[in-house]
Amino acid sequence: MSTITSSAGKAESVTVRRTEWSDAEEVNNLISPAAVAVFGRINVIHLLEKANLAVTLSTATNEVLAHASFSDHPTEELVDQACWKNLLQNHVNGVKFTPMNTLFLRLFVAQPGFSIGGAKEIMRTVFNAVVELEYICLLTPYRGSLEAALEKIFEPVMPVKEEVQYSAYVCQRHNYCPRLRIRRARVEDHDDLMHIFAEQITPLVESHGPYFLSELIEAQDEENHAAVCESEGAVVGFVSVSGHMDLKLFNKWFELEEFEGLRKTNPAHQEEKPEEPQSLGEENVTDAQQSDEAKEPVEGELAAEQESGDEPTDISQPNSCVKDTVDSGEDSEPDGPPNAFCIQLFTMEKKFEMRSADFLPYLFKLFPDRDFCVISVPKLTPEFPLLQSFIRVVPRDTSTCSQELYLCHRWGLTRILEVRVAVSSDIPAVQSLTESLGQRESISEDLDLFLQARKDQDGTALQAFVAQVEGRVVGLIIIRDEEDIEFIRANFDVERFMYFSHHQREEHGRLCHFFLNPIFQHHTKYIFREVLRLAHKSCLYFLLHPPHYSHKDVSLHSLAAVLNFMVPVSPRRQIIYPLEELGINAPSQQITKHQAPFALYHTNRKLTMEPKVTINARIVVVGASDMGLAFLEALTFCPHLRFNNLTLISTHGLPDRCSDDNMRFLATSHCYSDQDQARLSLRSWISVVTGKMKAIDREAKHVELMENGKVKYDYLILCTGLQYQMPSLTSTDAITQKTNSLNPNQPRHRHTRPVPSNLFTLSDQHDCSHVHQWLMDNFVELTGDAVLYGNTIDVFTCVETLMCLGVSGRRIHVVHPPEDNPTSCFPNGSVEHAVKQALEKEEVHVHHNCLLTQINDGRHTDPVTSVTFTTDTQTLQLECAVFFSFSHKTVDYDAFKAINDACLVFDGRLVIDSSFHTNDPSIYAAGPLTKYSRRYHADQWSDSCFNCKEVGQSLASVVLPLCDPTLERPAGPPSDHDHLIPTYNQAKIQGGRLPGGYNYLHVTKPTAIGNKIATQKGRDIVTGRTETGNYFHLHLSSHDVVESITCLSQNTLPVSDLLCLYRKHQLLLNHLCSRYDEGLVHDMYSYFRENWCLALYHDRFADFEQEVRQIMDSAKLEGENGSVSIQEALQKIVDDKAESDQSMSLSEVFQKSEAYSALRKSVLDYLKYNRYHLTMYARPGLL
Repeated sequence: MSTITSSAGKAESVTVRRTEWSDAEEVNNLISPAAVAVFGRINVIHLLEKANLAVTLSTATNEVLAHASFSDHPTEELVDQACWKNLLQNHVNGVKFTPMNTLFLRLFVAQPGFSIGGAKEIMRTVFNAVVELEYICLLTPYRGSLEAALEKIFEPVMPVKEEVQYSAYVCQRHNYCPRLRIRRARVEDHDDLMHIFAEQITPLVESHGPYFLSELIEAQDEENHAAVCESEGAVVGFVSVSGHMDLKLFNKWFELEEFEGLRKTNPAHQEEKPEEPQSLGEENVTDAQQSDEAKEPVEGELAAEQESGDEPTDISQPNSCVKDTVDSGEDSEPDGPPNAFCIQLFTMEKKFEMRSADFLPYLFKLFPDRDFCVISVPKLTPEFPLLQSFIRVVPRDTSTCSQELYLCHRWGLTRILEVRVAVSSDIPAVQSLTESLGQRESISEDLDLFLQARKDQDGTALQAFVAQVEGRVVGLIIIRDEEDIEFIRANFDVERFMYFSHHQREEHGRLCHFFLNPIFQHHTKYIFREVLRLAHKSCLYFLLHPPHYSHKDVSLHSLAAVLNFMVPVSPRRQIIYPLEELGINAPSQQITKHQAPFALYHTNRKLTMEPKVTINARIVVVGASDMGLAFLEALTFCPHLRFNNLTLISTHGLPDRCSDDNMRFLATSHCYSDQDQARLSLRSWISVVTGKMKAIDREAKHVELMENGKVKYDYLILCTGLQYQMPSLTSTDAITQKTNSLNPNQPRHRHTRPVPSNLFTLSDQHDCSHVHQWLMDNFVELTGDAVLYGNTIDVFTCVETLMCLGVSGRRIHVVHPPEDNPTSCFPNGSVEHAVKQALEKEEVHVHHNCLLTQINDGRHTDPVTSVTFTTDTQTLQLECAVFFSFSHKTVDYDAFKAINDACLVFDGRLVIDSSFHTNDPSIYAAGPLTKYSRRYHADQWSDSCFNCKEVGQSLASVVLPLCDPTLERPAGPPSDHDHLIPTYNQAKIQGGRLPGGYNYLHVTKPTAIGNKIATQKGRDIVTGRTETGNYFHLHLSSHDVVESITCLSQNTLPVSDLLCLYRKHQLLLNHLCSRYDEGLVHDMYSYFRENWCLALYHDRFADFEQEVRQIMDSAKLEGENGSVSIQEALQKIVDDKAESDQSMSLSEVFQKSEAYSALRKSVLDYLKYNRYHLTMYARPGLL
């Protein structure tokens, strides 16, 4: 915070921050006649939506003192936004104003007394934040003098031509935030530098002595230099650089082939080698995205090239620095003299950090023969502003380096990067750029369509732009009008980033092709900003389809790295509409039409100048469970963060492959469907390591894999869950035991021999796909029986899938082992009875209380041909052609061994505290793998009792503060004095296809282990029968709130809709209880498909409920004793044991209150704002 003084002498501590939508009302109240005289009449919301940068000066109590909005073009009343450069050049007879170094002030307002101080503070902050900014211009068509605050800041620009019909003013950087002076470091700077380094230098002092900094400065020569920067004569920063570095080691650890290994190549070769920018390959989207070679600028990161006084002599250098890597491999060691120097030591006073890039032109001047500057930083070091001018280099898969490597090319500092409309003469340059790209034909085709007709083949408008430096084309961008904007708005939460109503339909564009020389990739946001301006767009979208999806959509030709400069947009839950019943009241087909799933990325004018925080911490997640995926989703969809080192270790990789219903061998939690996976595109943000954890080295902080690989981590997240294990054979003595002594807890022996080829345990979709293929090849069309061993719901879903594949029920044996606590896997008795009847009808053989004792009569042969069980009466021996084991679900042995050998506390499960900490502060765990420490006295509760997705999101909320600098980092593990476990609210969900062709869904509140459903209080509402395939059961709590939902139907279930009923009061369900008691509800499937109910399924209904609660909580009723809250009035009625007529009187009083009007308005606003989804509701004025 800083302090400004009002004209009356009042001092105020203030902060300059980005303007939020909630500031609009206060900003609007500050608009004075003087402001209108300069800026005209302003719609504040519209201006905030379209401005590139809007900042607010606020006090500690968040009171708005001043506000300024900046745009990349002057007001449209003066000139078309794409043509302002010509206007200014004609006005001032010069070319110093460029889109890169100029912004335009579109509004400034302030409280009286703080206008001058507020304006100066805002200008100082903006120049400091937007490093490439040199000029802030004010163009107004209104004649007259500026208000006093602006006159103090802006200088008038005298026009060259007298007929100019506007006034122009300029504010220059050097008046408020001058470039820092850079000079050679001297020994006498030592004391000043030690003060700047502060505690950061302590380790270096301990290892190199107290005077190592003086010695470093004294040791300067041609290859080693040290420099300081000064502000007003005071030293504020230091850098030490060296031309000596281990390039062989750099090339071993990092992918430097495209930068020639940081060595100079044969000049003759450079002349022949055209520029080859990075492009998104269809077959390698993940690697290109994860590489994250392009780093987004924090409010811009250029340095003044002219200050260096030593520009590169050959513009071809940036084009030749990128080499073709198709034929190059890791083993090819580049040769030649070094073409880089490295930063060894760097520090900057925090106040001047944003101006760190001022060092770079001076440093390149020290090494005129080298094109690259490199710097390595520890992975846990928070990103500092200097890195915004650098490009992150991709580490190799085999790298064990604990540091990140960044590089900057001298041409990356250019401030003459220009974006313009493509013309025919650019075709040879573009062909040269794209000759090594797999998509060059598509790019060339689209460019030709633009040049010839400005439209693609379906008539959609195309626009093409090139990025150039010194007349040399270094990039190409092709966009098209977004014709599916209604579908995008309805299916993705783009309104999180904008007010949709303030953007015209033609202002939305789709990014088709984007490629750029890597050395300029940190300018990507500037290029986006220019494309939006030149194309007259305000929003840009990028559609990314999953790798397995084959489509001709040109989004696959775009540069994957560009995703780092956009924000991922969360998909929205969709209402499953009964379209036939709705008829003409159904939403538009543009919203309800079926499209292949895709992930959406977005940027707009505001986002082009909003920074992202780069997180280099290595976060490794072991296990692709629902909980692990929810954790990764929560991290990757933080719009202000960019994680470079997210890694998922999974036995079968990321479960994002499409599967059909004949592969649904397992029950589902409905957390992530195939469509959900495609719309999230987690693969674009994480590195997926296909393998199995063998060991954890806590000291070296790495995970060892079965394949002898190692994955290093800073934070390790264990979410392996539980898996079905190979059948554990009991002692053969069990066969000779008496009937009444059959014991399911006979000692289990881990299976250590090779697994027979026809014995399967299924844990994920990959296993199911493999089994499906095996069955089709070796079982379905042949003879032999299938034996399914276990008591879980997966036994029954597997039976149904086998029968769907054409296996007769007579060939299927279901064998149930005995249990200590005999409980059905179906909490609802009607469902259990229906499944039993279906098995009987299909003549499936069912055996109870059978304990597996032998396979193949004790012979260890492959395949399995017979299995032997001991029962209550006699030994049971079955012939089998395939055996499925669903009997024993526990922690995988290899995972257990890795956890146990790492000395993590394991007590039947991995022990955690209430914040997911293990006994290692760097290792977290969640899910069924874990249990709470015994100090909580809560053995009946574990993460397995709760919704997996909710637990994963809660885990992310614990880890995020460790990485996100905008959140307060915890000083240490929570004290946990109360020993309370966390509480979760979302439902536990289970579903699948059951024998008889039933679709099953069971939704219930979190329940402690061993707690019986029958003990729940409340009432049950049931319609339909299992025999007719329309069974629907709701259980209401004693407060008439839905606590559990059970559906068994022959028809497809609208699962996402039905899940919305959970925790809804029966009154909200259209007085369900009274209607049911009156016999008006005969089929709840039909009842919950009626028009009135569809608003409950909307993804924003929860927000509407919260708004209603706030209105009711703040409501005041006028009574005899003055104003009272609704809660107080109700409590008085309860205390007085009032009659019902008093309750009616309370209702009448409420209808006369302001809260009733606010409530009514809230309902109408909700329906109006979401009318594109809720077209079936009438609104005032519609009829």
